[in-house]
Amino acid sequence: MRAEGWKRNAGMTTSQVATMLSALKPKLLEGLSSAEIESISAAATWKQYDANSLITREGEIADRLFLMLAGSARYYTMSPQGTKVIVFWIRPGELIGGASLLPQREEYVMNAEAVRKTSVLEWDRTVVRSLAADSPRLVENALLLAYDYLISYRIRHVALSCHSAPQRVAQILGYLAREMGQKVPQGMALQIKNEELAHEANVTIFTVSRLMGEWQRKGLLTKGRGTVVVRRPEELIRLRA
Repeated sequence: MRAEGWKRNAGMTTSQVATMLSALKPKLLEGLSSAEIESISAAATWKQYDANSLITREGEIADRLFLMLAGSARYYTMSPQGTKVIVFWIRPGELIGGASLLPQREEYVMNAEAVRKTSVLEWDRTVVRSLAADSPRLVENALLLAYDYLISYRIRHVALSCHSAPQRVAQILGYLAREMGQKVPQGMALQIKNEELAHEANVTIFTVSRLMGEWQRKGLLTKGRGTVVVRRPEELIRLRA
C-alpha cells in the first residue's frame, strides 16, 4: 500500500525547483555540473506530503528515492509494545529511501513520516539507478550521507553512555530545535511530544515532563500541546545539569 496524504506536481515549476536546490545545496548533488543537476532534477517528480503522512513504509520494497526540499520528517520503527520509536530526524537536503540505489531490491528498513507539510523530489528506482550510472558522483554523495548518519549515531551512543539524563534531554531538544525548528518571534518552534523526546533521550516520560517544567520556569522554553518553543537552543545544548 502506498502512503496517503500527498499531492503530485501541485504547482511547482522547474525553475522553482532549481531555485530551491540552489538555496539548499544538498550533499547529494555536490560536485555535479549544472547540466547533470538539471538532468537529474528534470527526471524527478515533485510531491508534497501532509503532516503525519507516510513517505515510506517499513517492509515495502525500496522502489523510490526522495530528496527533501522543505518541511520536516523523521524515521521511526515500532517497538514490540506497539509504540513509535523515533530513530532519526530528516532535514531539508537529506535523502529518504537510499536503499533504492542498491543493485539488489531491498526493503525500506524504517517508516519515514512527515512531521509537518513536507515537499520532496521523488525518483523511481529504475530512473535513479540509470542516472547514477551516468553520474557516479551521485552514488559517492549518497555514501557520504550514509556516513553522516553513522557519525550521528556515534554521537548519540556516546551521549547515552557518558551524559546524565538532563544533559541528554537538553542536548537532543536543543539540536532538534536548532536544526529542525521553525523560527518564530519567541525562538525556535519544534513539534515534538514528551514521549517522543523520552524515546530519543532514553529516559522516562516523567523525567522529560519534570525537566520541561523546570526549564520553562527558567525561561529556556515554552511548552504547548505537542509543541515546544525553545528560546535559545544553544543554551540547552551547553547545559551541564
